[in-house]
Amino acid sequence: MTLSLPSVVLIVLIVAIFVAFFAYKKGISDRMKTAESTIGSAEEEAIRIRNEASRAAAQKKKEILLEAKDEIYKIKADSEKELKERRGEVTRQERRLNQKEENLDKKTEILEKKDADIKQKELLVNARLDEIEQMKQRELEKLETISGLSQDAAKDLILQKLDEQLTHEKAVKITAFENQLKEDSEEMARNLLTQTIARCAADHSREAVVSVVPLPSDEMKGRIIGREGRNIRALETATGVDLIIDDTPEAITISSFDPIRREVARQTLEKLISDGRIHPARIEETVEKARKEVDLTIKKEGERAVMEAGVHGLHPELIKLIGRLKYRTSYGQNVLKHSLEVSYLAGLIAGELGMNVSQARRAGLLHDIGKGLDHEYEGTHVSIGVEVAKKYKESKEIIHAIQAHHLDVEPQTPLAFIVMAADAISAARPGARRENLENYIKRLEKLEEISNSFEGVENSYAVQAGREVRIMVKPEAISDDEIVILARDIVKRIESELDYPGQIKVNVIRESRAIDFAK
Repeated sequence: MTLSLPSVVLIVLIVAIFVAFFAYKKGISDRMKTAESTIGSAEEEAIRIRNEASRAAAQKKKEILLEAKDEIYKIKADSEKELKERRGEVTRQERRLNQKEENLDKKTEILEKKDADIKQKELLVNARLDEIEQMKQRELEKLETISGLSQDAAKDLILQKLDEQLTHEKAVKITAFENQLKEDSEEMARNLLTQTIARCAADHSREAVVSVVPLPSDEMKGRIIGREGRNIRALETATGVDLIIDDTPEAITISSFDPIRREVARQTLEKLISDGRIHPARIEETVEKARKEVDLTIKKEGERAVMEAGVHGLHPELIKLIGRLKYRTSYGQNVLKHSLEVSYLAGLIAGELGMNVSQARRAGLLHDIGKGLDHEYEGTHVSIGVEVAKKYKESKEIIHAIQAHHLDVEPQTPLAFIVMAADAISAARPGARRENLENYIKRLEKLEEISNSFEGVENSYAVQAGREVRIMVKPEAISDDEIVILARDIVKRIESELDYPGQIKVNVIRESRAIDFAK
């Protein structure tokens, strides 16, 4: 490391100070001599160092100049080489452009020659066309002379014959197309219905008109009958069923054409047997409780059916009516199961046809909704169903499908035809319906309807499979003497309006009750 002149001088001065300090002790004279000697040596050293630095700087300058000259030479050589390459490339490009220009000139000459040839040929073609047109005109004049028809008349005649031929061919093709379309449509319909039926295999059960209630022992039969039969009479009067107590061990048979009454009576009997307290007041209380439980069951069945069918947004009252169909039969077929099956079938058919599946299922589920009320209102189940659907704001398409499914009106929408087809499929399934049972139930309903039509009648129940009708009258409206006349009038109406085997017993009951409370 080379020190600068000031640094060296500084070092020398420091050394001199230290020398002077030590020389001070020896004497003033010795110190002066030593200082002069040291200063002289320092100056010589400083001159030597400066000379060496100058020579080093001159040497470094020469080296830098040589390197710069070499770099300049190298850059100049590279530039000349690149310039030479570019000049060569420009020369080659000029050569290619000159060659392309020569080729373009040759092609231009060829095209000009072809254009001249085409013009010459065009002149020849035009001349030939003029000649052909003249020949055509002469031939037309000859044809007009020979046929006695002008050109326009001949054209009209040809077009007329052509039109007749085309009309005949069109008629033949249209007829063939219609026949083919009809055959294809029938085949598609058969396939569609076959697939739909195959995909829906709902269970069917024929409803019976009796229910059997098991007893813990035969001793219970006597308790149910009660003293002088008061318990069994109270139970039959409150429920409207016929209790058959025979030699069948540990069992009582409940007979009624109305499944709701039969179910109420069955639940009542089971509760009374379980409780053990059997007397008229308890019977009436239990019957009322059983009716409420049946109403709750009806509601739950309606909700279950709506969920199974995948139908949403129904009015709560419609759901209850659907649940009531569980206790309704049509030709021996359970109406709730039938409605669910029609809903499934309608949804499958609509899906195959690319229509609204949800709407089809809704219409299928509601198509027989009127049967839940047809015991209570006048009119067919179709008209009742239409009124109910209107009351609870169903859509026009749904209402029309309900109204048209038995052809009460002409079907106007695809949905109506789908519901009709699904209803027919469900009803036509082997074993689905039983005509005799339906006629039998209608006869019992008519029997009760006739009995209820007389003034003063409170309730009437057809029992003993229709061989007896029990009629409860209002004691304040009918006297003991008048019940004899009432019974006779009812018999005459039954004989004139009903067809039935054997005979029907008309049992008119007038019962007075006095109720008070001990306080």
